[in-house]
Amino acid sequence: MCAEKAHRMLIAILLGFVMMFAGIQMIKLAFLLQLFIMIMLLIWAFTDFCPSLYALKKVLPPCYPDNKTNGKENN
Repeated sequence: MCAEKAHRMLIAILLGFVMMFAGIQMIKLAFLLQLFIMIMLLIWAFTDFCPSLYALKKVLPPCYPDNKTNGKENN
């Protein structure tokens, strides 16, 4: 398992928790978790740095070790 794939699965799992918390009427917790996810994604979008992906890369190997653009060529 590589870091980027684990990161995508982690985001999907967290969004599943948001749905679960909303479904069992824990709206405040669902809102806070959704807000946390949104802030992390905005940080990633504006700075091209994701703290959770950085931490995952310390534990798991990167999927694309040589190229920063996720395996796509820069033209």
